[in-house]
Amino acid sequence: MRALIISGGGSKGAFAGGVAQYLIENQKLEYDMFIGTSTGSLLVSHLALKKVKEIKEIYTSVTQEDIFNVCPFNIKKKNGIETISINHFNVLRNILSGRKTFGESHNLQKLIKKHVSEEGFNALKAMPVDVVVTVSNLSLNQVEYKSIKDFDYEDFLEWVWISCNYTPFMSLAKKDGCEYVDGGLGSLVPIEEAVKRGATVIDAVVLQTEVTQYNRMPSLNAFSLLTNMFAFMLDRIEYQNIRIGKYVATNQDAIINFYYTPTVLTTNSLVFNKEKMSAWWQSGFEFAKYKNQEISPLKPEKTD
Repeated sequence: MRALIISGGGSKGAFAGGVAQYLIENQKLEYDMFIGTSTGSLLVSHLALKKVKEIKEIYTSVTQEDIFNVCPFNIKKKNGIETISINHFNVLRNILSGRKTFGESHNLQKLIKKHVSEEGFNALKAMPVDVVVTVSNLSLNQVEYKSIKDFDYEDFLEWVWISCNYTPFMSLAKKDGCEYVDGGLGSLVPIEEAVKRGATVIDAVVLQTEVTQYNRMPSLNAFSLLTNMFAFMLDRIEYQNIRIGKYVATNQDAIINFYYTPTVLTTNSLVFNKEKMSAWWQSGFEFAKYKNQEISPLKPEKTD
């Protein structure tokens, strides 16, 4: 059984899309399972249906307005580097309205429903392939994995949205009496879950460099400090996920092919820039092409 795993990573998900496009369209790999966390959960349904061009168009044209109905920060560019600062008006309005987060991401929920039709969902659910998304249950203090096989259209799309909610910058979701947030806060790279579900060959796209290649910029304000702290925690979670995943895979004789980003794409994955995300998609495609030529130099290259 072959599985494709796509980690969390916000706007860097465009790179994962490029990798997946090469593996599916050029390598002609057939997957039995797709598991996504956070931004990865936005990709897996379209990839399972092999609607690569459609998801590419969505990913390389998304804007901040497509994600946030209440954006908690302002984006500024200084010396060619994008930084964020607090949007005091939006944050105060959200707090005074009784909400528990700095921002709200209901526009993303609408975007998901717009591009995943009920017909497409039913077709995917009828296929033998499994599609799974990762969520973090704050109330029960546990990570949960939601398979398309277990839910109807409305419920599964809500789980996809919940998987992406990078709280406290995005919405806090309440479902089934529990509070849920971004799956990446519990399982950023769910290799262990893929092995538990029977995967014997795993292609894992990790939206981070394999070795730390930078020191974080000094915190300029309370928001950048908070994002730096979250980034640090997610890096640690990712490291633990991969280490445990490798251990479990070794014990079950499963093979893992890792696709890390070869360079640092961005230090702020909450910023959605069309030009950069288009470039990252192409970069992911070219990197997967290079990596597979490196692994199998005698294998004839398929035409694009």
